[in-house]
Formats: sequence, structure tokens, C-alpha cells
Amino acid sequence: MKAFKKVIFFIIFEIIFCSIFGIYLVFYGPFTNIKEAFVTSAMTTMNHKYLASIFLNDKEIEKIMAKNQMGALNEKENENDIRVNKKDNEMELIDINTNKFQGYLLKVDNPSRVKVGTSENLGEGGMPLSKIVEKYRASGGINAGGFSDNKMTGNGGTPTGLIIEDHEIKYNEKLKKYPLVGFNDKNVLIIGDYTLNEIEKMNIRDAISFSPPLIINGKKMIKNGDGGWGIAPRTAIGQTKDGAVLMLVVDGRSKDSLGATLKDLQDILYDYGAYNAVNLDGGSSATMNYCGKTVNKPSDILGERAIPSAFIVK
Repeated sequence: MKAFKKVIFFIIFEIIFCSIFGIYLVFYGPFTNIKEAFVTSAMTTMNHKYLASIFLNDKEIEKIMAKNQMGALNEKENENDIRVNKKDNEMELIDINTNKFQGYLLKVDNPSRVKVGTSENLGEGGMPLSKIVEKYRASGGINAGGFSDNKMTGNGGTPTGLIIEDHEIKYNEKLKKYPLVGFNDKNVLIIGDYTLNEIEKMNIRDAISFSPPLIINGKKMIKNGDGGWGIAPRTAIGQTKDGAVLMLVVDGRSKDSLGATLKDLQDILYDYGAYNAVNLDGGSSATMNYCGKTVNKPSDILGERAIPSAFIVK
């Protein structure tokens, strides 16, 4: 009996010792990348910022965030560089697997098929991506713009920024400038900060609001650090120089897929030929639908998150 108690005590001691020693190594040892990933991930969540401040003071947190944050974007997109020359309707679903995460990239050759779809009661309630795809009888899609939950129902009903669907402004938060992500009448993906006046002159057919840009005019925007948003489930959209649209979703917050940084998204899309690309809403919203099925594993415990907007493939 005494021997058994000693074994149990030793096991408990080892667990406690290894946990404390592991935390010490992460936050005060040589593992800088792990520490920075933890801090940026915690600080970009809505409810878990306190996790970073348990181990580090405000000055150290600010230093890490500043190191990884994207700088000012001086590159202006040149939409004339995109020459849409693919008229076929091919779609290709590509598995994205690394030792850190799993995801999917949907390549749509004809950009005119990519539209914005919205929930039934926009501004009041969201819908799962699969229901938005079903509503428009689309072939697939990904979640798109940001939002806040309705205080009464908590159902993802209040979009942020601007939503344009088939040339019609469906939602307007009335900001001085909007982080625009959308397509013009030439089926070119437009990314950047614009006033409503400028947007109305640009012949935008479908758009939502989100950021930051990842690739502009073939140039990677994140040159230092990981982009400052930590590791999480992610969604992004890009366009190749010949017009094909790239939709990317990466799973996260699970043992099989931890999640991706903004730099990870940037590098994947760049490797697949993106000339312009931008981050979309991620976290529990990150979802891809293809041919009537949710192909990824959303991190929301209830399954698909209710969202107000999506990029769909008609």
C-alpha cells in the first residue's frame, strides 16, 4: 500500500513539476515563437485576453503585439493587372494539410460565379453557411464579413461595415472608410479602405467589409512576425492574375488542427498563385460548403455558426 501511495505521489509531483517547468520555458525560456503565438492568440480573442496577462506584464505584451502587427499598407491595388480570361465553370477542392493545421482551398475558375449571399433577416439574425448556400441554390461558399451577436438572441445578426449584394447596399454601418472586400463589374477582386463615395463610383457588384490585406499586386504584406492575430481557425479569399478565385478555410482549436496565423494564410494563397488576397472573418465562423456539404470542421461547439454574410459560388 505504501509503495502504491509513493507511486501516486511521484506521478502527481511529476505532472505538477512538468506543467510549471513547461510554462516557465514557454514564457521565460528560449521558445520565443511559442510565447508570441500564445500572446497574439489570446489578445485577439474577445474573452480570453486575461490568459496573456497572467504570465506577462502589459509592457511585454505590447512589445510582442507591436513586433507581430502588420505595418501601414502603402501598396495600392492595381486592378488593371488582373486579366480575367477563364470562361469555364470549373471548381477544384484542394486539401491543405500541414503538421500544424488542416484546411481546404476551393478554386473557382470563373470569378463571375462568386457573389455575396446574406441571411434571411439581415441585421436581426444570421444563418448557418449551409442555409445561405441553400437559399441561393449555390454550389458552395465560405463565410465572409464580420459581425456582432444580437444582444437579445446572440445569433450573429449584426454585420460590421458594409454589405453590397448585386449592386445593392444591403447593410451600411456608416463609417468614414470601409475595409472593402468585393468584386466589381469586371469580376476583379477589390481590396482596400474606401469611402462610400469612392465605392459608389467603383461599380462594385458584391462586397463585404473585412481586413487585413495579405497580398497586394503580387506582394506579401506580412514581412515580419505572424501578422499579430495569433493562431485560430481562419478564412480568406484571393484572386490569381488570370482571374480565378481562391477561397481558403483552415480549421483550428482542436487536437487535429491547432489553427493558422495570418502569415500562414498569406503563404498558402501566394503559393497557389494569388495576386491579391485578404483575410476574412475567422474563429468559430470559419466554414466552407462544397456541393451541399460542410467540408471542414467548424470549431463552434454547436456546429455551424450563424453568420450574416458569405461568398457563395452560383
